[in-house]
Amino acid sequence: MIPEAAVWAIFFVPLGAFVVIGFIIRPFFNQYRYLSSVVLIAGLVACLALSFWTLGSVVNHHGDLGFQSHHWLSVGGIDIRMGLIVDQLTAIMLVVVVLVSLMVQVYSHGYMREDPSYARYYAFMSLFTASMIGLVLASNIIQLYVFWELVGLSSYLLIGFWHHRPAAAAAAKKAFIVTRLGDLGFLIAILFLFFNSDAYSNLGLNFLEIGDIQKGAALGVLGGLSATGLAIGIFCGAVGKSAQFPLHVWLPDAMEGPTPVSALIHAATMVAAGVFLIARFFPVFEASTDAMTTVAIVGAFTALLAATMALATNDIKRVLAYSTVSQLGYMVAALGLGAYGIALFHLFNHAFFKALLFLGAGSVNHSTGTFDMRYMGGLRHVMPVTYIVTLLGGLSLIGIFPLAGFWSKDEVLRHAWSGAGAVDSIAFYMLAVAVFLTAVYTTRMIWMTFHGDFKGGVEQEASDAGTPAPTDSHTGVHLAESPLVMIGPMAFLAVAAVVSGYLANPENAFLGIDAHWFVSFLIPPEAALAYASLDHGEVASGVDVTLAIVVMGIAVAGMAVALLFQCWSGGPLASLISRPWEAGRTLLARKYYMDDLYEGIAVRRLFYALLAAATHWFDRTVVDGAAEGVGLFSRNIGRAVSLLQSGQVQAYGIAITVGILAILLGYLVLG
Repeated sequence: MIPEAAVWAIFFVPLGAFVVIGFIIRPFFNQYRYLSSVVLIAGLVACLALSFWTLGSVVNHHGDLGFQSHHWLSVGGIDIRMGLIVDQLTAIMLVVVVLVSLMVQVYSHGYMREDPSYARYYAFMSLFTASMIGLVLASNIIQLYVFWELVGLSSYLLIGFWHHRPAAAAAAKKAFIVTRLGDLGFLIAILFLFFNSDAYSNLGLNFLEIGDIQKGAALGVLGGLSATGLAIGIFCGAVGKSAQFPLHVWLPDAMEGPTPVSALIHAATMVAAGVFLIARFFPVFEASTDAMTTVAIVGAFTALLAATMALATNDIKRVLAYSTVSQLGYMVAALGLGAYGIALFHLFNHAFFKALLFLGAGSVNHSTGTFDMRYMGGLRHVMPVTYIVTLLGGLSLIGIFPLAGFWSKDEVLRHAWSGAGAVDSIAFYMLAVAVFLTAVYTTRMIWMTFHGDFKGGVEQEASDAGTPAPTDSHTGVHLAESPLVMIGPMAFLAVAAVVSGYLANPENAFLGIDAHWFVSFLIPPEAALAYASLDHGEVASGVDVTLAIVVMGIAVAGMAVALLFQCWSGGPLASLISRPWEAGRTLLARKYYMDDLYEGIAVRRLFYALLAAATHWFDRTVVDGAAEGVGLFSRNIGRAVSLLQSGQVQAYGIAITVGILAILLGYLVLG
């Protein structure tokens, strides 16, 4: 079994890389800035080996390795500890996070090679990776919250990496503020645990230890309403990080960061953190039917909403951003429907094909100098490798058999279809429509980028809103395949996008497996009695072939509609379709006016015009007025007293006489 120190090393190696790059290489040896990538990549190779060792130990141990937490500090009789949870969820997440991060860092060496802030980039990437690993390993909810906020800080630094661009600075600020709104709910949930600490201590449980919180949920420590409140508070944090409705608005703007950053954020780290958080506290959610229903509906609605917005986007990175929001909706909906293992199965597959698609977008930008698909086209001839791997990633995203996305997306839909409740049915139909829309926007993206004729690249660049679309540090058009250092990670991820789902699908005859071993391996810890007693259909052997054919038929129909649009745009049938499409395009391009609602009404009119104006008035009138009133009173009372000090003995004698007479009068009257 892997020793505890080796697991801690998975966290401390990238953290040490951050210290070395940020505080030694960058300030003192910037002329050797390329050492930054060597330090981080070598460290991640070691971390990957340790992560696989950890996974093997968990498999052999059949569950949590049982490392004891360590005393950190005591506050008011509360014992706050630090430690590691190394269970099935941790082991899978470590492999996904470290593996995808390693591929992105190798790719980044070619993509960011000419950037003058090369060392700063790798320092921030090191901190980001360390923060995510720390979040996955945390055994205490306070410890988890610290790394949760560090992930937010790291994403802020990376999204605003080119801080000299106003758009990048604004996008970083927007991501930071919006995710803080969700984190406020998470913080309230932690405070709620403090107020209910006695309920846990009566059973000998530490209300801050994640394992004890899971046990408490399974034992019903909190009543129905309290359990719902705790679950919803935790879910608020997940909504912010995983960009679920209504806090999804930050994610498309996060494309202002370098493309490798987008690949890491959207594939296996920040946005996956929200799904991980729900999974980590899954027994808490299971204790509340209302919380599970909320999670399922929000996830399904987000999947559908984001898919519609991707239809009207011309920036390839923003298409993928909306795709990420939509796929996260699938995972969240699956968790809300009780499909714990299936949701993580989709997270596992999605990490590979989504990272691949973002790296493919970066490869295209490296060649054309633009992300605007209207000025691409014909690139399959000059970038055949990028075209093939992007096509594989796109087909996996659509869910075409036998690629990875097919297996996990089919599992989510099968679980929703087999459910008996109204929520299951609503979620199924929302997700099924999202399957069709996913096929439409993905096919449109691939066609506009790689087919037809090249349309000029960066020189004619414009975005949906008529302003320049975001570009990375590449400003010239040099049509050619990307270098090997970028192609290599893409090829590896393409292989993973093909085989990762197949290796874990039900009834894998080639491996001699007749059950869904991945989902069985990920049975949630300390599961509530409902999970243990009810058949959720997660470990059932076999595939619903009929449903799989129907769902893939929906996807193929979406591909056909997209090709009809792109190939026969001048035909009568395409014109018939385009009329209602153009009517709704503005609504989709403006993102249902949600940015206008948040920024125009909530921020400018409500916050600035009302709240900020009211607090400004209070500060100027009440606070400043009180301070000035105290000064005015002090000055005037001093002047009044000074008038009595005349320096004349006769006046003082008269005052004394009057005082004596007043005392005598008072004595005679009152005495």
